[in-house]
Amino acid sequence: MTLIKINAITVPDEAGDELATRFAARAGAVDGQDGFEGFELLRPTDGRNQWLVVTRWRDQATFDAWVQSPAFAHGHAGAGRPGAHGGPVSVSSELWSFDVAGGSVG
Repeated sequence: MTLIKINAITVPDEAGDELATRFAARAGAVDGQDGFEGFELLRPTDGRNQWLVVTRWRDQATFDAWVQSPAFAHGHAGAGRPGAHGGPVSVSSELWSFDVAGGSVG
């Protein structure tokens, strides 16, 4: 069963492009992780300032293994430090977790 993890990141208007740039620079970094099924970065289009990072995983164990991996640590290094290539872009975030209960493929 697919597990969906959504990181809801609150980003000031002026920092949205920087968030997108940082994710683009890491594109594909998680692709080879065991249990990883997909990723999307969703930019708000309705005036909100909350971006969604949506990832799909085989199960909770494979997600947990990624969070504890060196690849995760490397991908998030510098996010909390100020500087040209680091520093916080967001003001807050929440991690949401869902199982797929229905839907369609089209």
